[in-house]
Amino acid sequence: MKGTEILNMFGFGVEEEPASIYPYSPVYRVKYGEQDVVVKRTQKRAESVISYTNMLKGKGIDVVTPVKLKIDNPQKYEDTNFVVYPFIEGQKYSGKDNEIYEAGKLLGQIHSYSPGSNDYNLLDYDVYDFNEEEVEESMEAIIQHAKKAGLKIDPALKIKLLESVANQQELYRANLPHVATPHDFKANNLILTPDPYLIDPDNAAWIPKIFDLALALLLFHNEHQEAPDRVFTIDEWDLFLSGYKEFMDITDEEKRYWDKAKQHVFLDEVMWLMAEYEEDWQNPSQQKLFNSLIQIVLNSADYQLA
Repeated sequence: MKGTEILNMFGFGVEEEPASIYPYSPVYRVKYGEQDVVVKRTQKRAESVISYTNMLKGKGIDVVTPVKLKIDNPQKYEDTNFVVYPFIEGQKYSGKDNEIYEAGKLLGQIHSYSPGSNDYNLLDYDVYDFNEEEVEESMEAIIQHAKKAGLKIDPALKIKLLESVANQQELYRANLPHVATPHDFKANNLILTPDPYLIDPDNAAWIPKIFDLALALLLFHNEHQEAPDRVFTIDEWDLFLSGYKEFMDITDEEKRYWDKAKQHVFLDEVMWLMAEYEEDWQNPSQQKLFNSLIQIVLNSADYQLA
């Protein structure tokens, strides 16, 4: 995938291959006239995402929406959609209490503007088909990565993940409240201006609300150099929730399924992260985060929605 071809597709006239400003996928910062913009990958349902984020923007939510160009934005390169967003100036999250509280408020506001049904035709979450073999394979990879890093994985993790496989259909049949959400709400997707500004809404989906909350709990500090190398503390989680609850209520049924939802999101979002990226186990900061994640899934009773 050539960065020059992607940028020139939008008419930027670039001759030298650009460097991505993000290590895990192509994200290019370029000039559009006097404005700094970012060119990045978006999902296949690009128009659905844009309609949804335009609605949020119209409601006063600080979220990027596509820059108006002389040509269509987004554009398709091979089988991948790319979009041009404004580059947002500001500070990075650093784990301060007020930042955590304001982030919780922003997610609560975003959820509060969700329609009651999937009006924007976002990706409908349907990942309820994990099997025991996948857990066995992933755990073997995780154990080997950890061993090379001089670490040992608690065997109880595998037991918890197999429990999550067994709980999938119960969660599916529970008919939990769903929301339209950017569904990647974590620190490296926020810029503080000083209020948090969402710069990556491209994973937008229609998903059980508590799954989105569980993802924030588990991975808010992932892939962020300035963030603490751990999940939220219990006090920080309570602070995040206090901001969230200014705009959204949590039902008794959601509270009842919360522990199973946390385990399911770990199965879906964290297990592959630990299994796929061997190099992360050699990074002391990411090691600490992984250990923190394992502890939260093994001893998650203190992280509640009450």
